[in-house]
Amino acid sequence: MRQLLPEVRDLADKDLPDLYDVPGPHLRAGFVVSVDGAIAVDGRSGPLSSPADKAVFRALRTVADAVIVGAGTAREEDYGPINHQPPAAGWRSDHDRSPGTPLVVVSRSGKIPPNARFLAGPVIVAVPEGVAVPELGADVVRTVDPADLVAALHDRGYTRLLCEGGPLLFTSFLRAGVVDELCLTTAAMVVGEGPHLLGSLVEPQGLRMLSLVHDDPGVLLSRWAVLGSGRDQA
Repeated sequence: MRQLLPEVRDLADKDLPDLYDVPGPHLRAGFVVSVDGAIAVDGRSGPLSSPADKAVFRALRTVADAVIVGAGTAREEDYGPINHQPPAAGWRSDHDRSPGTPLVVVSRSGKIPPNARFLAGPVIVAVPEGVAVPELGADVVRTVDPADLVAALHDRGYTRLLCEGGPLLFTSFLRAGVVDELCLTTAAMVVGEGPHLLGSLVEPQGLRMLSLVHDDPGVLLSRWAVLGSGRDQA
């Protein structure tokens, strides 16, 4: 990998947590997309991924306090618990981060399968007020409003937040103005029909590039500040 902006230098996987680690509080979104904006091939993001994308995926999780995902994405991608392997676990220890990273599963229906793999690790389930949730052994947050959910996670001490999708959840967060950064891997591929990164926005959203990394064959790893967010104004 070679960093192109804001400086030119070669990077190894072990350098990525330091590249992506910034003080909180903040909420990032992390996605891999095709050049034409698709986020999946045959319903899965795996065909778009690459070794560099996987390294950034791990780095973003390494530096995060909690990872937010929609229940549909967790089901379609067969999410398991977030287990940090060496050297990520060592990086977290050296930087006074907790050993575990909870998964925050957002579900409007509250229908979480009791055999879901992610229930084997620390989990927070976010559901609307009044929605019944089966006994899962999980912490339950009674809101899916983006701003209220972020506030509830901050109250629990989780201030560095990573949203991994899907597109409806990310769009709702962006519309609510709670997204500070977008970390985007662009795969050297066009897909055509299929799910894309965003739904409908009220108006176009400006971005400012913070860093850009290239990896063969033609993979671009970009990090963008969302203009008008708290972090952009800080």
